[in-house]
Amino acid sequence: MSDASTALGVRLYPDLVERGGLAPALIETAARHGLDLGRVTAPEQGRSRFTCAELHSGQGVVCVKLGSQARYFMIDLQVSGEVLARGDVMDLLQVAKVAAAWQAGMTIAELTAQFPFMEEIKHRPAPVAQVS
Repeated sequence: MSDASTALGVRLYPDLVERGGLAPALIETAARHGLDLGRVTAPEQGRSRFTCAELHSGQGVVCVKLGSQARYFMIDLQVSGEVLARGDVMDLLQVAKVAAAWQAGMTIAELTAQFPFMEEIKHRPAPVAQVS
């Protein structure tokens, strides 16, 4: 059994095993559909090199991870390390479409309207410091 098939699980992600992991599968899917994902990276070592991908754009980072008990892709849209939107979907093409939309400059509001599986993360305002 290959490292990729051990890390990914042949039954849940046979297509990703065949392509050598999540990042290469995303790149191939995007290319096949004419989508621009920006720069795609994956960790260099360990199991996560097959199960995680980051797509870097001028807007921020799309971080994608895999579900371990069922087939689904978890997506976080991050700016400066802060998650602004999150979602999960079962179709790799939908992941690529979210990343391409983010790369193209779509706002969080537009993204969550176009991709109903994505949800904006509402942050509480930081407490205001009291001046004595």
